Amino acid sequence: MIRIITLLTTICLSLGCMAGSIDNSTVKEFDLQRFLGSWYEVARYDHWFERGMEQTKATYRLRNDGKIEVMNTGFKNGKQKQSKGKAKTTDTKGLLRVSFFGPFYSDYRIMLIDKDYQYALIGSNSDSYLWILSRKPQLSKDTKELILKEARRRGYDTSKFIWVKQN
Repeated sequence: MIRIITLLTTICLSLGCMAGSIDNSTVKEFDLQRFLGSWYEVARYDHWFERGMEQTKATYRLRNDGKIEVMNTGFKNGKQKQSKGKAKTTDTKGLLRVSFFGPFYSDYRIMLIDKDYQYALIGSNSDSYLWILSRKPQLSKDTKELILKEARRRGYDTSKFIWVKQN
């Protein structure tokens, strides 16, 4: 049953069938090499595949075939969990296609990234998915407010964020 739900969710995200009235346009400039590496998940919308997770982190590495290895890690009930996926670039700057489930890819939209690649706002085709990533476990109050302001400007409900516990 979980596999069927996962498959249907992935298909919906891929086709954009759950998109609402949001601006999920990607950044105009994007340098994949600068994006690679580790990112802390500072905040996220709630979804089943990360529910209850703390100390979540995503690491992106370039593979020999040109695709990107995606390794998500975190802790749930004191036990470390990890999920390995892959991503590929597209012709659109700031738009990656990510897969954790076989041949099914979903949009990974980099909607905001600072000039030094220290924080990012990530969305998808759906208004149900939104993440704030940072190279550090916490953001300054000013940076956090800047990101929240941008998310609200794009039509996202920032009250839905879960602020991830990081050490």
